[in-house]
Amino acid sequence: MPTDSTGRRPLKSRELPLFKNLAAALARVGATPNAISFASIVFGCGAGAALAATAHGGGWAQRACWLAGAAGIQLRLVANLLDGMVAVEGGKGGPTGDLWNEAPDRVSDAAIFIGAGYAAGSSPVLGFAAALVAVGVAYVRALGASVGAGQCFLGPQAKPQRMAVMTGFGLCSAALPASCTVFGRLTLPVLALWIVIGGGVITAWRRLSFVAIFLRRKPHP
Repeated sequence: MPTDSTGRRPLKSRELPLFKNLAAALARVGATPNAISFASIVFGCGAGAALAATAHGGGWAQRACWLAGAAGIQLRLVANLLDGMVAVEGGKGGPTGDLWNEAPDRVSDAAIFIGAGYAAGSSPVLGFAAALVAVGVAYVRALGASVGAGQCFLGPQAKPQRMAVMTGFGLCSAALPASCTVFGRLTLPVLALWIVIGGGVITAWRRLSFVAIFLRRKPHP
């Protein structure tokens, strides 16, 4: 579904008992959505730092950094999920909720992709490019909402898919030899960043097309 009338990304994980119970527990102990959003920045920056650290060591230490990067990415996503659940289902939303819902994601995306660009066998240029594309994809979604088209979550490289790619490459890099390449010469980090960049460009185009169709069909005075 490209849009959600509530403004939230449609996620099946929101209905899982584990996350419902965790969100309820956080609400009971007084955790605020903004604090959980801030925690997502910590996890995102930690993931980026762990990925970048893989370029400064080898052996089991390097594998541990790959795993830490993948874990940080997933914890960032869990925090992103729980902040909205505590705000909406827990009734703890505040006047700055929309700001905290968006700004931390942009910081986390940049940290993760730039960190991945400095990872072992990667490319800083691709890392910065992936960060720029991720921000662009989010901008198009926000643009759609600002003109009345609603929040457009079309893929193929929306945030969950971007983070799935990065988590997957982190786990594979931890499990496979450091010299492993794909298609003869592409390292796993480079392949992952190219997937994010290429998929992100397609995603931005699909979302722009969705918004353009909405504007053309919208009655004008």
